[in-house]
Amino acid sequence: MNITREQIVSALSGVMDPDFGKDIVSLNLVSGINIDGSTISVKVKSSNPALHARKRMQEAVEFAIERAFGSEVKANVKVGALPAEERTTETRKVLPGVKQIIAIASGKGGVGKSTVSSNIAVTLSQLGYKVGLCDADIYGPSIPTMFGVQGHNPKPVEVDGKHLMEPVEMHGVKILSIGFFADSDQAIVWRGPMATKALKQLFSDVHWGELDFMIVDLPPGTGDIHLSLVSDIDLTGAVIVSTPQDVALADARRGVGMFQLEAINVPVLGMIENMSYFVPPDAKQFKYHIFGRDGVKRLSETLGVPFLGELPLLQTIREACDVGRPVVLQGDTDAASAFRSVVANLLEFLGKNVKK
Repeated sequence: MNITREQIVSALSGVMDPDFGKDIVSLNLVSGINIDGSTISVKVKSSNPALHARKRMQEAVEFAIERAFGSEVKANVKVGALPAEERTTETRKVLPGVKQIIAIASGKGGVGKSTVSSNIAVTLSQLGYKVGLCDADIYGPSIPTMFGVQGHNPKPVEVDGKHLMEPVEMHGVKILSIGFFADSDQAIVWRGPMATKALKQLFSDVHWGELDFMIVDLPPGTGDIHLSLVSDIDLTGAVIVSTPQDVALADARRGVGMFQLEAINVPVLGMIENMSYFVPPDAKQFKYHIFGRDGVKRLSETLGVPFLGELPLLQTIREACDVGRPVVLQGDTDAASAFRSVVANLLEFLGKNVKK
């Protein structure tokens, strides 16, 4: 049988991407075709990196080849995840106008993940980037407090005939949080499906517009919210925050492991050690490692994950969050410098130049 490349392309044009409702040929997801006798080798990129989605795509391509050329032809199909840099408006169903989507996660609660998310977002804005911050901590939203926007209500807006919400903007960052839709003294008690539905709405029912970065503040742990996020959103990667104490490091290790599972396959961009040390304001010659020393740095080396830096345990950081002005807004303080160093390392890892 004399099989041509054009015949294979024609056969694959009938394979639809379930997320976008278009065929994989027109979406440019077919990256390689090779014909060796009665064996057809095809490389296909999947817009959904999840293992089950790639398996379904492989089966669909194999079936299309068998239907077109018969069972005597062997199909060798390899399906890989579509790299973030190759994603287009067509191949990104959610947040198509956002260039980089970075999840800030932690295995354990109370390690300062939301504080880190807030200061990273503001620092990126100070560098000239267009930044959004989504508070995906459904059960304990704290971003409204850290930006001083408690009680704010996102305004409705109509975009291309769709009724969406407009994010609240503060300190140069577009913000949306489930905390905007609940009273401050109201407990948010939702089962998994309700929580994941609410999370999807924070992304799909909001007019985020064109952004360089979307920072997603995840809840602690490894649960439904995390699985929903990685299945619905094309994450650039995740950053893990931990304190250096052993009990937090054990959870941080599990957090890294979750993102590295084959079924999830999200790059871990780095780890940050928060509350790394304490320097008394009246005795700056002393540095106390209250929760241990270099724990996150050692763990990152063990796991082969970049170490993005240390952040101090300072009263000024806590006070800044409580009054709704992240500490990086205070100028050239030690705390602000530490956050800027972490962001510079993150940008370097992403291959970007720090804007002045």
